[in-house]
Amino acid sequence: MRIAILDDEPQDRAFVARTLTEAGHVCYEFPNARTLSTRLRQDTFDLLILDWNMPDKSGVEILEWMRNNLELPVPALLLTNRSADEDIVTGLGAGADDYIVKPVQPPVLLARINALMRRSGPREATSGSETFGPYTLHPMRQNVTVDGDTIALTAKEFELTATLFRNLHRPLSRAYLLEMVWGRNPDLPTRTLDAHISRIRSKLGLRPERGYRLVPVYSYGYRLEAVGPDGEDGEH
Repeated sequence: MRIAILDDEPQDRAFVARTLTEAGHVCYEFPNARTLSTRLRQDTFDLLILDWNMPDKSGVEILEWMRNNLELPVPALLLTNRSADEDIVTGLGAGADDYIVKPVQPPVLLARINALMRRSGPREATSGSETFGPYTLHPMRQNVTVDGDTIALTAKEFELTATLFRNLHRPLSRAYLLEMVWGRNPDLPTRTLDAHISRIRSKLGLRPERGYRLVPVYSYGYRLEAVGPDGEDGEH
C-alpha cells in the first residue's frame, strides 16, 4: 500500500516508516500538516497515519479537513500519546478508522493496519479470477475476458486494468498509478500512462453500455466508474 505518515517527531516517523517499509508498503513522510494537506489535493494514498499533536494542525483537524475538502476521505489511523477515554472517543468521532496509543510494537501496528485495510481499503489483489460485470480478470494468465471473449494484454496493461478495477469510483492520481504499475520513481516519458490508459479503454471497450467508463480527473489522474444502463453511476 501507499501510506502517508504525519508526525513532527523524526524518530517516531522513522520508526513507523521503517516498520511499514519492511512489510512491503511504500511510505511518504510528512513533518507538518501543511505539506500533507497540499499533497492530499494532488495525490492518492491508501492510508494515513496521523499524530494528534502537531504544531500547525492536529491529526484531528486533518480528519475534519479531509471531510470538507476531499471527494473521498482516506482511511486514517491516529497514532498518539493521548490515552484518555475522551480522547479516543474524540478521535474516532472525528473520522479516524482506528486509534493506537504510543508506544506500539511493530507486529501490533501491522496487525491493526491490516485489519483496518480489510475493512476500508481498496480491494486486495488475488491469484484467483475477479469478476466485474462482463469483465473477468485472470491474474495468473494476465488477461481479461469480456463476455467470454479473451482480450490479450501486456503485463503493464493488465496491472493497470487490475488497479483501476480494484479501486472502482476512486480517483487515482497519476503518481499513484505509475507507482502501482511501474514502481516507485519510474523513469518514463510523460505520456506513457496516458498511452496505456487509451489502449486498455479501447481493448476492453470500457463504455457505459458495458457498465463501466474510464474518465480523466482534471489535473489529477483517472477514475474507473461503474454505471447503470441509463448512464447513471451504479455498482456491479
